[in-house]
Parts: sequence; C-alpha cells; structure tokens
Amino acid sequence: MRDSVNIRVAGLGGMGVLKATLIIGELFFELGYDVKKAEVHGMSQRGGSVSSDVRIGKCVLSPMIPEGKVDILLSLEPEWSDCHKVSLAPDGVVISPSDFDVSALPSKKSINVAMLGALSRKFDEIAADAWLKVIDKFFPEKLREANEKAFLIGRAGR
Repeated sequence: MRDSVNIRVAGLGGMGVLKATLIIGELFFELGYDVKKAEVHGMSQRGGSVSSDVRIGKCVLSPMIPEGKVDILLSLEPEWSDCHKVSLAPDGVVISPSDFDVSALPSKKSINVAMLGALSRKFDEIAADAWLKVIDKFFPEKLREANEKAFLIGRAGR
C-alpha cells in the first residue's frame, strides 16, 4: 500500500455508508495502520445524501480528505458520484454497483458490503478472510451469511 490512501464512501441515508466506513476503518486499524474518519450526514435521516471519508496510512494527521485528493470513491448511489468526482485525485478511481452483479445480491440492503468486496480488489495484499472477519464483527449472526455472500459477489466483480 502507498504511504496513505484516501477513501470516500457516498450514498443516501440508510444505504450503509457509515457502516461501510466503520468496517474499512476497523480492518486497517487491525492491520496496524493509522486511521481517521470524518462523516457528512446532510439530510441523511430523510434519505438525503451522506458521505464519509476514511484516511489510512502510516501517520494520518487529519480525518478530512483535502480537495482533489480522493484516491477511491465508493459511490453506493451512482447518480451521487458526480458531485464527489471533483474531489478525485488525478489518478483516483470510482467504484460503483456497475462493478459487480447487483442482481445476484441476497438483499439490496447488502450493497454496501458488496461495494467493500469491490474495494478489496484494490488491496491485493489483504486476504478476503481478513475482510470477512471484520465484516462479521459488525453484523448479527442472522445477517452474516448474506453479507459474506454480498462481499464475495463484489470481490468477484464482472
């Protein structure tokens, strides 16, 4: 991994943006990285936009990603990615539901975890089992199997 990576997760309230960034942060924290998070809720409680930044590195001083420095944008709702694309670094990438087979998901509610699967492809050095172990920590037993399946669908990609 580079010295630091800036990830922004964007979507609508109720889509699991905050849960996704919580999982990302916990995974990298457990792997020994310095992790900082920042959240922008907007009108998220009414289905409005929400975004959350995760900064990962050897030493991260601020939770806020500077303008033009988003390395990876996870856009849970593709039409919301346009307003965040201006924040992308010159070599930044957008990951969206078009990167995997959404129709294969066990539940539409698991799209955030499928997006984590798609994100995991950007970090080859981290085994799928490490991601799944952290994902399992954040969901009750009855939801684990569906979320594991969603992660693997996202990881497999198109």
